[in-house]
Amino acid sequence: MKFHARHLNILLLALLNSINLNCQPTVYKTPSLSIPTAGNSWVANDTSLESEVITNIGITNWTDKSSTIRTYYRADQTGILNLSIRAKVSSGSSVIMISVGGENKNVTLSNTTFDTINIGTYKIDKPGYQCVEIQGISKTSTTFAELTHFVISGSVIVGKVNFVKDDFYFGRRGPSVHLKYEIPSEASNIVWFYNEITIPEGNDVLGSYYMANGFTDGYFGIQVNSASERRILFSVWSPYKTDNPGEIPDEYKIILLKKGPDVTTHEFGSEGSGGQSYRKYFWKTGNTYRFLIKGEPSENNSTDYTAYFFAPELNRWELIASFRRPKTTTYLKNLYSFLENFIPETGILTRKGYYSNQWVFDTNNKWYEITNTKFTADATARKEYRLDYSGGVENGAFFLKNCGFFNDKTQIDQFFSRPKSNNPPKIDFSGLK
Repeated sequence: MKFHARHLNILLLALLNSINLNCQPTVYKTPSLSIPTAGNSWVANDTSLESEVITNIGITNWTDKSSTIRTYYRADQTGILNLSIRAKVSSGSSVIMISVGGENKNVTLSNTTFDTINIGTYKIDKPGYQCVEIQGISKTSTTFAELTHFVISGSVIVGKVNFVKDDFYFGRRGPSVHLKYEIPSEASNIVWFYNEITIPEGNDVLGSYYMANGFTDGYFGIQVNSASERRILFSVWSPYKTDNPGEIPDEYKIILLKKGPDVTTHEFGSEGSGGQSYRKYFWKTGNTYRFLIKGEPSENNSTDYTAYFFAPELNRWELIASFRRPKTTTYLKNLYSFLENFIPETGILTRKGYYSNQWVFDTNNKWYEITNTKFTADATARKEYRLDYSGGVENGAFFLKNCGFFNDKTQIDQFFSRPKSNNPPKIDFSGLK
């Protein structure tokens, strides 16, 4: 039998029809990522508005036309960014301006139920942290919009994209970073731990805690609590594990032995519980402050911890407080420093501190210099929600830096060594109060 071309076409058409009888058309979906504004946005020009505007839902109660709201994410890949928003208005309509890489676009919103609205396509030329900025232009209702997510797609999401996915409170605070000090092997039981901190100009950011002398049972350092208030803070945890100090049985409570002038003491909770002391003191950037902590076993299976602070403005050692920790017999162990931000509204701002001239004094009455440390970070960093952290050695001192969405991060669990100063502290222990 001889086939003609038209016979072949008929057979092919029949075959295709038979294949499609039981098959649905293939639908290809473009991959996308939804970035929650609840964990990745800040009112950049006025942090006082932030607790109202940024909630666990996202951007809400947005009424101020002057507010500049920035949302951050980090992308390893450059290329095309397709941007959408998931948003709605409560009534009427509003016009908002969205800026990416200096390119501004006005968007009119009139939908009163949540919808995903396409904004446009942009070219991203550099990898690293990216920012989407929004401002209100006009509105006919009380707020500009509720905006829960920025939705991104395109070639920029082919590589790794980092942003805060949950634990928004800690994500907005930013990553905490630490220095875990290596004690010289020849040292015996550590009685005293000495450290110095210098905060460069411009790094005294609200919410910063520069912790100098950390140990197994507590921590000691300086904070920025408000525009007009700074503190020297010393705390000791109770051996009873709870976040509520009211639950601590009497035999597990931290006992205050003594405190210095103008020092406030009380119990604390929420991050473990115990005894806390602080002195309001307006320390200054550029000056070097000294920290000295003592820890040694005491009576009835307890350990006494005592903290002293030296300010160059005062030119003397001053007692902060002395606490007794029950059910504990130890000298100082697990020495470390850290830098954290405890106010989510300032997680958009970078801070940095220098930690220098670390020494320990043991039961053999000898000083030993600490020159080695391990750089570590908290869960926010380890989950790769925030990658704006670094640490290492600069100008002969260790340093810690976090927040503000910079790109020069340091590998976690890396070891660093600083040069020796060979200059042990000159302290008359008998003269301390």
